[in-house]
Amino acid sequence: MIRWSMLPVGQLCWLLGLFAGSICGSIWLAARGYMPLLSISIPLGIWAVYKIFDLFYGTLRKVTFMFNAIENDDYAFKFTEDPNRDDHMFNSVLNRIRSILSDAKQRAVEREKYFELIIDGAQTGIVTLDEKGAVYNINREALRIFGLPRMTHLEQLRPVSGELAEQLRNIESGEQRSASFADSRGATTVSLRASGIKANGKSLRVVFVADLSNELDEKELESWSRLIRVLTHEIMNSLSPIVSLSDALIDINEDKQGDLARGLETIASTSRSLISFVDSYRKLSRVPTPEKELFPVGEFLSRTVALHGASGGCATDLRICPEEMLVYADPNLAMQVLTNLIRNAVQAMEGNPADRPPRMEIAARIDPSENIVIEVTNNGDAIPPEVAGNIFMPFFTTKSNGSGIGLSLSRQIMLLHNGSIKLTANRPGRVTFTLVFGG
Repeated sequence: MIRWSMLPVGQLCWLLGLFAGSICGSIWLAARGYMPLLSISIPLGIWAVYKIFDLFYGTLRKVTFMFNAIENDDYAFKFTEDPNRDDHMFNSVLNRIRSILSDAKQRAVEREKYFELIIDGAQTGIVTLDEKGAVYNINREALRIFGLPRMTHLEQLRPVSGELAEQLRNIESGEQRSASFADSRGATTVSLRASGIKANGKSLRVVFVADLSNELDEKELESWSRLIRVLTHEIMNSLSPIVSLSDALIDINEDKQGDLARGLETIASTSRSLISFVDSYRKLSRVPTPEKELFPVGEFLSRTVALHGASGGCATDLRICPEEMLVYADPNLAMQVLTNLIRNAVQAMEGNPADRPPRMEIAARIDPSENIVIEVTNNGDAIPPEVAGNIFMPFFTTKSNGSGIGLSLSRQIMLLHNGSIKLTANRPGRVTFTLVFGG
């Protein structure tokens, strides 16, 4: 509310004095009988009253203008502070208020950006939504988990997973749930935890989305390793005596060309092949501890592509940004993973039509969490969904001569580097595997 004390003091005092003088003068003139002179004193008093109210409402218009501008986030206005004007002190006060509010607004914006950076760089997905499913805020990790470039409403999540969309819609404040869904990148399991807040008079829920896939991958690989160790141990214990006995019987058998000799030789060679076959699977349970060192990513990728990429006869685009980036990893194990991805990419492009010549892209970058990210992309056909969900499972293969341990072994190596390997794009003409090397 505008108070009289806020009006320009000098001009207000002058007008009040004029008003008071006109009143007193009119009374004195009336008492003395100088009626003609009242035609001067009374209009003068009326004019003083008019100017006082005009001054009051002029000041009110300034304050109203200031509040309207602030309400519209416009802080560019400034009132004239001319010392020769009666209202310069009042204008100075208004400008001081504008400056204080502008500084407070700027500090609030800076804090908001600061917290947005923290939230966007968090390793946990964060989604803020209302009761109708409208998304008010979502960070980069949540978009990565959902496999969406952007998200403004829960309905956009339904093509990815209707169950996950319903879980997010129905989860209550303080509640914790889990959900699983499968897309072109494979199976993903997430944990959901919700908290309630009130903002701008609306009830909102902040849902924290944690990707449990890596944790489950570690447990799954541990189970597979134990199973493989037990199976290979038992199979080797059973095959070794067969090989020894068949070799001994071949030595003591006098008829080297008879059916018995050929049968024994078949048993011995088959047993040796089985031992070699089983021994190859021991790699899954005998991955050495990484001997990490710092080395340039660009040089490492160039050398790997030169050694293995050219054999496929396909063009390769190599992009490293920044070029001087370093990675802390075991170079031999990392090369084993990258070699496997390159070979798989070359094989995947063998069936490309004539109008789509084989082309591979290998890109390296640093993500917001300062992890080294390497993406291997080929322009072959998309991996069928029923295959994509099992490609990292030990012994799973669609190749007639494949062992099914390449990607599973690569996943185990990446987990030992506090990282991950994922299928991040899977559509005709663009299939991408992404390696993330953690700190």
